[in-house]
Amino acid sequence: MGHTLAEKIIGNRIGREVKVDEFVIAPVDVLFAHEGTGPLALDQLEVMGKGKIATTGLFFSDHAAPPPRKELADVQRRLRSFAEEVGAEFHQPGTGICHQLVAEEWAIPGQIIIGADSHTCSAGALGAFGTGMGSTDVAIALALGKIWLRIPETIRVEIHGQLPKGVYAKDVILHLIGYLGADGAIYKALEYGGPTVDAMSIEERLTLANMAVEAGAKAGLCAADETTREYLEKRGRVQDYQAIEPDPDAHYERVVELDVSQITPQVAFPHFVDNIHSIEEVEEIPLDQVFIGTCTNGRLSDLRVAAQILKGEQIDPRLRLLVGPASRQVYKDAIKEGLIDIFIDASGTILPPGCGPCVGVHQGVLAEGERCLSTQNRNFKGRMGNPESEIYLASPATAAASAITGIITDPRTL
Repeated sequence: MGHTLAEKIIGNRIGREVKVDEFVIAPVDVLFAHEGTGPLALDQLEVMGKGKIATTGLFFSDHAAPPPRKELADVQRRLRSFAEEVGAEFHQPGTGICHQLVAEEWAIPGQIIIGADSHTCSAGALGAFGTGMGSTDVAIALALGKIWLRIPETIRVEIHGQLPKGVYAKDVILHLIGYLGADGAIYKALEYGGPTVDAMSIEERLTLANMAVEAGAKAGLCAADETTREYLEKRGRVQDYQAIEPDPDAHYERVVELDVSQITPQVAFPHFVDNIHSIEEVEEIPLDQVFIGTCTNGRLSDLRVAAQILKGEQIDPRLRLLVGPASRQVYKDAIKEGLIDIFIDASGTILPPGCGPCVGVHQGVLAEGERCLSTQNRNFKGRMGNPESEIYLASPATAAASAITGIITDPRTL
């Protein structure tokens, strides 16, 4: 019997074949936390009496960049001091979002990557088994350099068809989550494949992998192929490349066939990610804020799509447009390409690289009764800082078009 990507990656790291439902102790190649979860992990390290770490440890200040109040500044200082003490790497506020930076600088095919954040599954776009865990498990992994895992069942998502004009990877994953449901893949691996995925860039695959957890998945995985190798080569890491793909006779719990040629732009309505509507079903919904960014859609290709629509246009004067590059490198590249000028000329506001308003800490908290259309991955009640507001999710193209009109708008009309 052949192996799925999840089985192959974990099995290779522990040096033997593994099977579904088996519990294993696996080495951790990269482990990270941010200011929202890191302090809890450090508390557990102190309880265990561990003053050192046994694996590559990364700490990020991205959820509040820069910190909006003294309590968060104190937390970030604690992470920085710990990182300096144990020789770990600390990323200052403004460097970027942890998931984006892990993809840019650290993730390679075949690794096991653990993060104290549910969207650690983003690393699966590069053929790594990335998964989020609670702060106690992260503390154990920091102390021991290894972690327990149950080998997950895998749902194979076979995607084929040409993406229509105005439809992007974000629409594909929203459509899939609407089909599977928010609990349709709990503690399973979503393995993305097929001709459409093969043709996608790593940035598009990152969007698919990032939102696997919104269907409850433990990981979202893509094969490591020539596109992966080219991505690593551009970042000076080609020596770390290895091809990884599932075996032809791998056993899957189920196979989902998805023909994207018939998909139209998708919108997730409040207050659940699987509350999906095609753009044709959306009546005129006025907006108070549009946010383009986050670890889901704050990459250079996302900003290019939004800028193409916004070039020479003005946003509706009744709303706010916020744009947050996912990393400092994305920000620099967007400046070089003139994208930032386009957003500013359209009366948008540029945020420093980081999570921005996605987690409701600062930089875009909504007022009571306000509606926001965002390119982020979650629209739970209160997610953006106010439980009396509404969050809609869509692609950067739909977000940009909607910023111009002031209502949720089909980007194909512009």
